[in-house]
Amino acid sequence: MLKTGKNTDEQQLIEFCTQRMARFKKPKKNTEALEAAGEIHSDIERGFIRAEIISYEDFKSCGSLNEGKKRGLARLEGKKYIVQDGDIINFRFNV
Repeated sequence: MLKTGKNTDEQQLIEFCTQRMARFKKPKKNTEALEAAGEIHSDIERGFIRAEIISYEDFKSCGSLNEGKKRGLARLEGKKYIVQDGDIINFRFNV
């Protein structure tokens, strides 16, 4: 799961969370989904399929990505999608 945070100058804060760890990265503004995936791990970039995206506000109101899907608030985007401030992204990938 990935969440982008507030912009600072020309950068965004990326928070990467799994059940075992949390990391923070700072990619440039206007980063495409494929590049953001690579910021987390090269395997995610290499095996990128799609990015499931929900805004932080929608996620907060739903409580989960699955509930956001049921309500039609989550969407699938491709590798050229420009990551926006406040996006929560679940990368689909296969390696």
